[in-house]
Amino acid sequence: MSDDGVSAPGRGYRKGPVLLRGGQIPATTSDQRLLSSNEGADWLHGDPWRVMRIQSEFVEGFGALAEVGPAVSVFGSARTPATEPEFALAVDVAARLVEAGYAVITGGGPGIMEAANKGAKQAGGVSVGLGIELPFEQGMNDFVDLGVNFRYFFARKTMFVKYSEGFVVLPGGFGTLDELFEALTLVQTHKVIQFPIVLVGRAYWQGLLDWIGGSVLERGLIGRADLELLRVVDTAEEAVAAVVERGVQLREQERAATAAAARDQAAADGSTADVAP
Repeated sequence: MSDDGVSAPGRGYRKGPVLLRGGQIPATTSDQRLLSSNEGADWLHGDPWRVMRIQSEFVEGFGALAEVGPAVSVFGSARTPATEPEFALAVDVAARLVEAGYAVITGGGPGIMEAANKGAKQAGGVSVGLGIELPFEQGMNDFVDLGVNFRYFFARKTMFVKYSEGFVVLPGGFGTLDELFEALTLVQTHKVIQFPIVLVGRAYWQGLLDWIGGSVLERGLIGRADLELLRVVDTAEEAVAAVVERGVQLREQERAATAAAARDQAAADGSTADVAP
């Protein structure tokens, strides 16, 4: 999924649940207005309403996605045309994810996002799109069955992380890199479970990996173990296998941790009973 979107005239500009077209499209986004420092004291009156709007985005997102079940997010460029091999690759990835029992979540736009939603829908799975308000018309692609539009990036990113058990990342631009490193940071800092992050297309990603494993690692800015947080593959089959494999490992770890906690609790209860009068 990428947010470096392309113009799609006539599809409309989404401002939360509101659809705008033509002269109704605003010059700035909700994020721009929220982060602007040029409002003087007006924020005293406007920001409380923004807080309510932000709260409503979380409520709507949680409500819409709570019953999606196991899901994987697929990221990649909005600029990839349907004629590119990577478009077909994204379709294949999504179809295989559905066959493995996952719903597919994208940013809901064109390019790789549309390809992944198409693959999920055609495979009979749950096809989810999380749209974002942007300063150009983009719209939700036609293969999204469950779509939620957001004003704010941070609310939308929370939904990707909360409802995904892994990220599959195809070639993309700044938006894709932003989402990739957001997920990578959360895993590295143990803010989320170490779900799989799979990069598809070794030729595309190798330069980035060389820099991370070279300049960044050599200066001690990351640990060698951090390199293992990324898995690089070339095929849809390998990508889905990596997600499934890591999912099995995480479930085993969860079961082991639950069993250990139960044993510790039983031991503690027994010790309490031994000293009871």
